[in-house]
Amino acid sequence: MKIGVMNNPRVSLSDQIIAFGEAEFDFIDLTIEGPAALTPDVKKLKILLEQFNLSVVGHTDPALPYAYPIAGVRQACLVELERCARLFHNLGARIMNIHPCYACPPGMRNEILTLNSEALVDIQRMAAAHELTLVLENFVTPFDSVSVFSLILQQVPGLQVHLDFGHANLGRDDGVTFCQFLGQDIKHVHFSDNRGTADHHMPLGVGNIDWLQSVQALQSIGYEGTITLEVFCDDRSMLPQYLEISRQFVRDLWDKDPPSHKQRFADDKNRL
Repeated sequence: MKIGVMNNPRVSLSDQIIAFGEAEFDFIDLTIEGPAALTPDVKKLKILLEQFNLSVVGHTDPALPYAYPIAGVRQACLVELERCARLFHNLGARIMNIHPCYACPPGMRNEILTLNSEALVDIQRMAAAHELTLVLENFVTPFDSVSVFSLILQQVPGLQVHLDFGHANLGRDDGVTFCQFLGQDIKHVHFSDNRGTADHHMPLGVGNIDWLQSVQALQSIGYEGTITLEVFCDDRSMLPQYLEISRQFVRDLWDKDPPSHKQRFADDKNRL
């Protein structure tokens, strides 16, 4: 299990890499967004990443309308996503995230799943050509349930799951349910807390997510991959403390030895 942090696209990327490296995180969840992280200097980043032994997980702009039913819009988004894929590949990343696309004409809302699946086929192929595993992040309806994700995974060969536990606390199926039914497909994870009313991105333990159960769910599927602490804070002087508290919280939970939790989750799945 590796614990990393996402950069704030409003703040100097280099400064954040130095801070994350000095804090000895395992990786940076590199989001390519404006204003400060739209066109990163790959050579400069490589030097810093190597200096602090940080690996990279690729994170793309959540606002790209890549599934909009106009060919020119889709093509422009694919070009931008390939720019990101080249950047991630050059930085040694193996995973590239993508969010569901909610941009859709009002009269085609009932086709949003089909539009996403069609677009994701081409994006997945492009990502694979750059030696990246494409992972789709769960969010709000209709992309908040195991049933919808199962359908999309069937329609987009090679696509995997990016499980955001904070988002799952807002949706139909929680993170534990995703682990029970799609555990073999989960390749990247986001941790942040909220109170079930909005995507607050709070430090772990502040909201109402059951983190012990969440960690046990990941352990029950043998997950040993990347966990991003997607914790935000307006007071930048406090952020390092919130990140450290959250990291230690995860480590303490991970090291617990609850009785037969693997069998308990298997039993729960069978009952469902």
